[in-house]
Amino acid sequence: MSLTVTTPHSEAAAPALAPRERETLKHIAAGCTYLQAARNMGLSRHTVDAYLRRIRAKLDINSTAELTRLAISLGL
Repeated sequence: MSLTVTTPHSEAAAPALAPRERETLKHIAAGCTYLQAARNMGLSRHTVDAYLRRIRAKLDINSTAELTRLAISLGL
């Protein structure tokens, strides 16, 4: 039995996200805090927060769980 995770955003999301937004999403989905993601990317925590706000606004996503599900569906 195979479990496939799908979201209504998965296909349309890939081109909608900027490279740094995708990178931020990857770190958050891997379990990093905003501060850890910021350090890994050489950014401030506030910049990471801004990227995540943009991702949520672009894709109408409201929770970290939804962000993680999106990252999985995109293969990040």
